[in-house]
Amino acid sequence: MSTLTNLNWRYATKRMNGEKVPAEKLERILDAIRLAPTSIGLQPFTVFVVEDPAVKAKIAPAIYNQPQITEGSHVLVFVAWKEYSNENIEKYINHIAALRGIPVESLDGMKNMITGSVSGKTPEQLLNWNSRQAYIALGFGLVAAAQEQVDATPMEGFDPDALDVALGLTEKGLHSTVILTLGYRDAEKDYLNGAAKVRREKEELFVRI
Repeated sequence: MSTLTNLNWRYATKRMNGEKVPAEKLERILDAIRLAPTSIGLQPFTVFVVEDPAVKAKIAPAIYNQPQITEGSHVLVFVAWKEYSNENIEKYINHIAALRGIPVESLDGMKNMITGSVSGKTPEQLLNWNSRQAYIALGFGLVAAAQEQVDATPMEGFDPDALDVALGLTEKGLHSTVILTLGYRDAEKDYLNGAAKVRREKEELFVRI
């Protein structure tokens, strides 16, 4: 099936049937998330892949007990870094040098640019910037899930502070940003199953100059 066909097939699934997503499909979705582009390639976020029913039950109240959390196969919690330290920058630069087989010193200009970009932001601006990078990865995860014929629901309807506490994120310098549940639709219980996809027409959405 083509990408557009798969994107027309997908929707924000409201009820799932508990069926597990096969490991190979999950890994391909995670690979797509990992390959998503981010500003300067920093990837300043972490993705918690929650499968344990006990953990899902623990975090469910922070997500207002929406049924996809416990009915779905996996819950992906995208958490943004609250800071990007000099240690993070050093690790990133060294990783580039090792993968590309180039002297680490040749990346001094890039290192200084990253350091300037990070240090020039307030904590609020940095968290906002990092959160936006997580959203790019979320989009790649949604497309990959559609390609795998796995239902996926992006979720912003949750209490970030409560979820941070439930997952122990605060002490790690992390903040929950957005959620992606993976699983398979419950065709009988989901009122959106089979409903027409509603999007603005191209003529309204795009301005061609």
